[in-house]
Amino acid sequence: MRPSVLALAVLLSLAPGPLHAQRADLPPVEKINEALDNHPTVAAAAARVAAARAQGDMLRKGTHEVLVTSSYIRRSVDREGGYDEFDATISRPFRLPGKAALDRKSGALGVEVAENQMEDARHQAALMFSGLWHDWLTAGSLHRNDLDTARSLEAALAALQRRVQLRDASALDLDQASAALAQARAQAAASRSAREQARVTLAATFPEIPLPPEPPELALPELPQQDLEAMRGLVIERSHEIRAADGEAQRLAVVARRVRADRVADPSFGFRLFSERSGMEQGAGVVASIPLGGGYRRAAADQASAQASAASLELANVQRAVAAIADADLSNARTRLEAWQSAQESAQSAAQAAGRTERGYQLGEIDLADMLYARRQAKDSRRSEIEARSEAARALLKLQIDSHSIWAPDENAQ
Repeated sequence: MRPSVLALAVLLSLAPGPLHAQRADLPPVEKINEALDNHPTVAAAAARVAAARAQGDMLRKGTHEVLVTSSYIRRSVDREGGYDEFDATISRPFRLPGKAALDRKSGALGVEVAENQMEDARHQAALMFSGLWHDWLTAGSLHRNDLDTARSLEAALAALQRRVQLRDASALDLDQASAALAQARAQAAASRSAREQARVTLAATFPEIPLPPEPPELALPELPQQDLEAMRGLVIERSHEIRAADGEAQRLAVVARRVRADRVADPSFGFRLFSERSGMEQGAGVVASIPLGGGYRRAAADQASAQASAASLELANVQRAVAAIADADLSNARTRLEAWQSAQESAQSAAQAAGRTERGYQLGEIDLADMLYARRQAKDSRRSEIEARSEAARALLKLQIDSHSIWAPDENAQ
């Protein structure tokens, strides 16, 4: 019976080297964090945080500014002459009790939402980097495997050509070996193209990370330090997407309360000074005004309430989506590990079979076609093992990224 994931965890824990250290095929953590912080999407989200703070200051201060109005009139009266007349009014609106507190709360929640959106943008950039980096590693490992296959076939073809000259092998054998070599070279050229494409994409997307001429060898999958089930819970607990959606729902609920409160408009109070008939009549007084709300303010309140309800439903949708991601991450990490273990066993068996077949061919007990078939099986099994190894490493790293257990300095500092 094939060992379970628990048994695989035990086997990996007995592997040489520190299990929970930085993976050897990943760049230094400092370089990765620097690249993530400098990614355009993260920088744009940071700018939106600054904009949210500015908006919070605006809401805290309010739009209630001092208004100065004045007029000058030159009046002419028959049989009396002309008079200079002027008046000036200084007034300012005042927020009714409770409105300023709602404005401050709305601004603070807006900053909190923007900060969580920035952290989520960094999280998405980390997932992007992981995908591009593993594309490069996988393409490099596949190319090395294809080159090894082509070189072994080149050596076999050279030996076979010598045997044909000595009339110890047929021309048909030579044609079969030549065809196998041409196929292996074509496969190596295709994997080299994939490697170069992955490299240029990675370098253009994350230019802060220096890339060696050749991608590192794809490391064996390593179980993270935390229990996989616990990490699944952290995916939900530390989700900045949920926090942003929750903060936005709270903010819009506060905005709805603020708009409802605004159905009773804010009054304005001020002073008025005037001079008429060239100063023969002068006066001062207090002025007050208040808009009388109507259908527009009622409709605005209805709109704000509907938007708050929609935000609450969006929060529920985000919570479900993140829970689905957490479940998928956990399932993927387990199943990809098992798939890699099976692929590794298959590659080892195919390599042993190819070795036995080659020895049989050298002894004249097996023909060339069978040997080439065994070699092709071994090559395909090794390619499958590399791809399964890559998928397992991706799945484990994605669970770590989604749970903010790696490349998340703010979370790890808590």
